[in-house]
Amino acid sequence: MPELPDITVYVETLERRIQGQVLESFLIRSPFLLRTALPPLLSLKNRKVTELRRIGKRIGFHFEPDFWLILHLMIAGRLQWFEPGRKVSARNLEASFQFASGTLELTEAGTRKRASLHLLQGDEAWRQLDPGGIEIGTMTVEEFTSTLTRENHTLKRALTDPRLFSGIGNAYSDEILHAARLSPVLLTSRLDPGQIEALHRAIRETMSLWTSRLRHEAGEGFPTHVTAFRPEMAVHGKFGQPCPACGGKVQRIRYADNETNYCPNCQTGGKLLADRGLSLLLKKDWPRTVEELEDMRQAHSSQSRSPAKAS
Repeated sequence: MPELPDITVYVETLERRIQGQVLESFLIRSPFLLRTALPPLLSLKNRKVTELRRIGKRIGFHFEPDFWLILHLMIAGRLQWFEPGRKVSARNLEASFQFASGTLELTEAGTRKRASLHLLQGDEAWRQLDPGGIEIGTMTVEEFTSTLTRENHTLKRALTDPRLFSGIGNAYSDEILHAARLSPVLLTSRLDPGQIEALHRAIRETMSLWTSRLRHEAGEGFPTHVTAFRPEMAVHGKFGQPCPACGGKVQRIRYADNETNYCPNCQTGGKLLADRGLSLLLKKDWPRTVEELEDMRQAHSSQSRSPAKAS
């Protein structure tokens, strides 16, 4: 799912293309995309875009005089931009919006269509869809501490809760926790002031770094490679690969459709965190350290290569 750095760059590139432009026509191909009935989407035709805004992980388009079109890309939604005169691609097309400056296209891969559009009226209407998390780029250590420790959760859960922090998701929370050298399952109530300051610094530095990288990558063009898995990432999506800080193997915790990636050496004092699926399978045999895990794998590999004994 696109997170704060990706959404920020989307908004900045859209500002250069459609702010001040009039929506000439539109196409909604998916019957599940638009989640509101009133006001009708036809209300936006021939109206000018006056502002673009990031709202958590959503993109807000403000149309004169007081309409907000709120887009949530979810996991597989992506935006494409076509200059005037270029043929618009129909592959995975969910919606398109035509301006004099070009055409904005929304695509969504896969069969599970989760992207959404809400059309709301009123200058403050967009707040209905704002989860309320604090803006990480401007938060003070005091604001961060108060928000982080409001409830007792694991760091992974706290960082990815949009009611607490705006724009952090699964991918960048892995990178933030690695940069702060903190375990994803450490409870917020057990953090000391030094760890809180390190986490506050890691959030701001990590998100600033990646926003700058994505800006540079897009340049004056439109972002075309929006993904949660990037070669420069330290741990996210790097299971089994060497940690860039210590060289140890990156590990993971799998749950539902997501996984958390971390470095045991850098973040958990060498302890291997229990993966729910394998923990249930291995129970008391679950290895406690990376070394025990490697010994178990080597033993299993040796047994697999040994010839079967004759009965």
